[in-house]
Amino acid sequence: MTSTNPHILVTGSTRGIGAAIFARLTSNGARAIGHGTRPDGANQLAADLSEPGAADTLWEQALERLDGRIDVLINNAGIYEPTSVNDSAEAWREAWTRTLQINLQAAADLCRCAVAHFRSREGGGRIVNVASRAAYRGDSPEHWHYAASKAGLVGVTKSIARGFAGAGIYAFAVTPGFTMTGMAEDYLSSRGGDKLLADIPLGRVAEADEVANAVTYLALTAPPSMTGAILDINGASYVR
Repeated sequence: MTSTNPHILVTGSTRGIGAAIFARLTSNGARAIGHGTRPDGANQLAADLSEPGAADTLWEQALERLDGRIDVLINNAGIYEPTSVNDSAEAWREAWTRTLQINLQAAADLCRCAVAHFRSREGGGRIVNVASRAAYRGDSPEHWHYAASKAGLVGVTKSIARGFAGAGIYAFAVTPGFTMTGMAEDYLSSRGGDKLLADIPLGRVAEADEVANAVTYLALTAPPSMTGAILDINGASYVR
């Protein structure tokens, strides 16, 4: 990093992986601004990323809060909501639109803002996108749209890495499998935990701190030659 006190924006930082990322970054000396759906303290901004344009507003607010400088963007915000081929066409399209807007479009909008900001100054910057194992392996019959959104985010990451490395702008992604957050616990319970765990050679789902550790490494210390890297965190449930 170009700064010993990096300024970082973390989306979806109120729980689970995002909260663990935020805590790990701040414990490593970063000055971080988080994001949630409701405002909560001086270090968190509110934005509804399902609304077009909300990501751009969030970026500008974070930039102001961080004294006009952001060194790292971490796109973690996302949803995992089911829709079935048995749903009405209208409900199906609404689910796809909402998931792609939050998981992919808002993240891409923030990446656009970050790249423009990084290009306007010396030192470049870093982007870390939290994608999913589903980007490569696919997901359940009720989560095509989730898998598609995360595959798109991997494509965005690789494109930024290839397009802007020469300007000192580095992009990375992590692709967790099931991670022990509130959402994962609900899913494990509803789908039968033993059967799901049987598909993970490690014998357990990932911990949020494990994902946060990888994200912090990419955000702060990974060498520039790693730009474009996608790190799997899935207990060998999908090996590429």
